[in-house]
Amino acid sequence: MSDWKQFREELNISPEEESVIELEKELIRTMVRLREEQGLSQMDLAVKCNLKQPVIARLEKAVHSPQIDSLLKVLVPLGYKLQIVPMDKN
Repeated sequence: MSDWKQFREELNISPEEESVIELEKELIRTMVRLREEQGLSQMDLAVKCNLKQPVIARLEKAVHSPQIDSLLKVLVPLGYKLQIVPMDKN
């Protein structure tokens, strides 16, 4: 069995794909932080968003790339919106 580093290398992920993955992870971490800061459980947030709790769990687990409509269904009730801003060039 190979280790994680070797497995990732075999996936041959481009730098652009890696950037997208990192952006998605950051977005999801932020959504979880916002939910927790507001003292909401996944069930509380699901009720507030008119979704089922497993939908919130799948979003937070990042099983799939989140769709914009799903993000908006969660962010708007939390009091946030998506905004397009330039990325820092490191």
